[in-house]
Formats: sequence, C-alpha cells, structure tokens
Amino acid sequence: MHIRFDVPADPAYPGRVAAALGRVRLRRFGYVGAALAAVGAVGLVISRVVPDGGRFSSLWTALIVGGLLSMLYSPWVRWRARRRSGRYAVDGGYDITDDNIMMRSGSESGGIAWDGVARVEETPEFWIVYVGRMPATVLPRRLMTAGDDDTLRAFMAGRGLLRRP
Repeated sequence: MHIRFDVPADPAYPGRVAAALGRVRLRRFGYVGAALAAVGAVGLVISRVVPDGGRFSSLWTALIVGGLLSMLYSPWVRWRARRRSGRYAVDGGYDITDDNIMMRSGSESGGIAWDGVARVEETPEFWIVYVGRMPATVLPRRLMTAGDDDTLRAFMAGRGLLRRP
C-alpha cells in the first residue's frame, strides 16, 4: 500500500483538525460536568424537602455551576482553537505506507509507525489515529481519493485497528 496526497494551505483546515482532536480529548469534561450538575440538582431538590437541608444549598448550587462550566469547557476550547489556528495554514502532505504514516507541514515533518498505533476511529471527515490511549494525529479523508480511502480502510481493518466512535 502506498497512499500519497497533499494538504493545501486552507486557513479553516487547522481549526477542523483542532476541533476533531479536541472533541476526543475533551469528551470527559462533558461527562464529568453532566454528573456534577445532576448530583447538584438532586442535592438541591433534597435539601428543599428535608428539614434543615438548606444549610447545604450553596454546595449543591456550586456543584451545578461547576458541572455547567465543565460541560461548556470543551466547546469553548474548540472555538478558541478554530479562531486561533487560521494563521497556521501551510501546505503539507501525507505519505502512508504499510510501515508508517509520514506527515509534512511546511518545513516540519514527522511520522508514526503502524506498529505503534493502538486503534483508529472513523469520523466523516477524518481517521483519528491513536497511539496508546491518546489521539496522535488525524488523516483527512476528504483529501483522499475514494479508492485510497477504501484501501486504507481495508488495511486498518486487516490489522484490527479500525473502531467505530
């Protein structure tokens, strides 16, 4: 297998990459925030029902506010990443072989060996490549040909790397 394609200097592209990686990395903040807000809401309701439960109403309110802020953290980080990343737009490219994924962006380049890849998640726009438990990079599916996308899918499925989100 040998897949090669270029990434044009699109000011919106780095923001989409940052949003895709941020969505994966920051997902837990939404879950934790929802749990905190739910516990706070239940506690607040119970404190209104139980005699002398009003002593703890500020604790339950703080849990609700903390939960809401935690849930809003991920969208805020993604918004900032999209807003700030436009100046990082440079020409780049990918060279994907049976052995590794080589990436080039401007004058920088780097690679990931397939042996180090733990899993790959599929989204409509990207393949999200994980090294260990962390998302390491994305492969832009829209910039590949349909044949290259199918070839890469078959390769990753053959290695047992492909997982649905």
